[in-house]
Amino acid sequence: MYIKEWQAIIFDFDGVIVESGDIKTQAFAELYHAYGEQIVTEVVRYHRQNGGMSRYHKFRYFQQHLLSKPPLTAVEEQVLDQRFSELVIEAVIASQPVAGAETLLEKAATAIPLFVASGTPENELRTIVERRGLSPYFTEVRGSPLSKQALIAGILAAHGLIPERVLMIGDAMADYQGATLNGTAFLGRVRPGDDNPFPEHVKIVPDLRSLTT
Repeated sequence: MYIKEWQAIIFDFDGVIVESGDIKTQAFAELYHAYGEQIVTEVVRYHRQNGGMSRYHKFRYFQQHLLSKPPLTAVEEQVLDQRFSELVIEAVIASQPVAGAETLLEKAATAIPLFVASGTPENELRTIVERRGLSPYFTEVRGSPLSKQALIAGILAAHGLIPERVLMIGDAMADYQGATLNGTAFLGRVRPGDDNPFPEHVKIVPDLRSLTT
């Protein structure tokens, strides 16, 4: 991949720039531990099958479909959100980068604008990006509550980008679907040993080292 072939690159964050996927899985398991092993198993399964989706959507799904409780109130959702942030934010800041990610950012940022479109709440995401020292590489960092499709569309519109000349790099179907619905190119990152969630025609890489050569 030649960086200058692209007008811009949009990155997902967890599992693409940092190896933080397991941290989020463990946090969901901890949040719902009191409901028993069966609920935790279903929580983890749904989370893994819906990577890139906002945590708020997952909280609402668990509340109604797994716990069979009335919809979350705004206060209840805020409490869950705060507890989740407490479980993950420092761990994500301290997590290892995906191999090749930092080199790719350093190289690409000198040639084209780079963006983040993540399911992580935007304020939390910006804190993590800043504390990891990555802010200088990105033209803009965007997160939930907007969907991945809306985040990508907003970046394209705000910066006058041609979709066909923009590459989205993601590790979840939400990333692929968001890219496809916006007409951008897509590259999937699948961690070695993980199941490939993407259709057969989607090009995948085990990490980002091959993109830096």
